[in-house]
Amino acid sequence: MNKILKYLKNPFHLFGYLGRRGVFNWMPDSLYLKILYRIEVGYWPNLSNPQTFNEKLQWLKIHDRKPEYTQFVDKYEVRKHIAETIGEEYLIPLLGVWDKFDDIDFSKLPEQFVLKCTHDSGGLVICKDKSNLDIKRAKKKIERCLKKNYYWDGREWPYKSVKSRIIAEKYMVDESETELKDYKIFCFDGESKIIQVDFDRFVEHKRNLYDTEWNLCDFTLLYKNGKQKQIPKPAQLEKMLEFAKTLSKNIPFVRVDFYCINNDIRWGGGYTLWRTHFLPRGRTWKVQSYRNRSIIRRMAQVAKGRKVI
Repeated sequence: MNKILKYLKNPFHLFGYLGRRGVFNWMPDSLYLKILYRIEVGYWPNLSNPQTFNEKLQWLKIHDRKPEYTQFVDKYEVRKHIAETIGEEYLIPLLGVWDKFDDIDFSKLPEQFVLKCTHDSGGLVICKDKSNLDIKRAKKKIERCLKKNYYWDGREWPYKSVKSRIIAEKYMVDESETELKDYKIFCFDGESKIIQVDFDRFVEHKRNLYDTEWNLCDFTLLYKNGKQKQIPKPAQLEKMLEFAKTLSKNIPFVRVDFYCINNDIRWGGGYTLWRTHFLPRGRTWKVQSYRNRSIIRRMAQVAKGRKVI
């Protein structure tokens, strides 16, 4: 009912809904992205001469098509790249990989584990106690995700050719003993600029943004920040920034994710080359100042003029 009311209030949001279900698969990426942008951001994008961060990301979706990106967004195949680039010891232990849910032999899995689809975002099942795992419910969720081609959602083309599989990884938590905070580092041509930290996911999801000196930024991104709960600077921050520099080399913009578990670094699972959702104007993306300039302008200037083959 809430979904129906949402579309009645703003019928234009039906475009994204129908797009995710393949109704507009015939539409070229450039036209689809322009219409989606107009609906979500409120004005038509200038993709001939992009100026804002939002516009530049859409331009990159269309023009920055390096074949290695397909491996980077594949949660299974990217493990080989990470092992070769920074070391296998920084990967969360892999427990298995399968093409179909019915191929999983749960008797061989430990009491705690995490199931993930390799080709999308959000297709995961966290098992903290195998004896209480609702396998039917898990199967329904995973199989629904396996049928989805994540490319059609926001026309992020690397996902189009990713083989849909399931992996199981070791279940891990950080010092909170309840969750696993991840440190998402926004990089521009190998330079780290912003670090996003998500926490309290299962209570009231919060998101703090920091600069590379671990100063809390005075703006938010989609979720409220937790000013009352300062996240301690991770002991391995410098090493994470070093890894981020290595992994983002020669990529105009990318977000690379890490975990810090008892001062041990672990790779966060995949590259985020372009955000599926847009940075909203005047709502949850609240910008006051960032060293005397807006964060959007700062990001745009960093990315400005990049020649992408």
